Amino acid sequence: MAMTIKDFRRIALSMEWAEEGSHMGAVDFRVGGRIFCTLAHAKKGYGNLMLKPEQQAMFVADLPGIFIPVAGGWGRNGATHVVLAKVSEDVLDGAIRTAYKLRVEANAKARKPKASPGEKTPSGNPAARKKKLDS
Repeated sequence: MAMTIKDFRRIALSMEWAEEGSHMGAVDFRVGGRIFCTLAHAKKGYGNLMLKPEQQAMFVADLPGIFIPVAGGWGRNGATHVVLAKVSEDVLDGAIRTAYKLRVEANAKARKPKASPGEKTPSGNPAARKKKLDS
């Protein structure tokens, strides 16, 4: 059964803490304030997923009629169209879930606590680090 924009929205918003937003007039879906999928090309019948290039390659290789790299630099960086008229609900759910998990993991890495002043960091002795910064 073909999926619709309404189905894409329902699945995206079913992810924990997901919320709908907008960027440059296009509907997007975010977790922790960061986009994991969009409806930027909905008029063309596509949903968009923010994947890693290697994940994109696997989706495209497995289902080339359903997953298509976005043109240009966005596509080279993993942005992927999903053809809503051709995708099943199970496949769409799995693809959106993949983009969601990737964003949650990236958000967690970006929010790791930073060392407080005087505390040793993975880069070594803070005094030596300060010297490098002062040089």
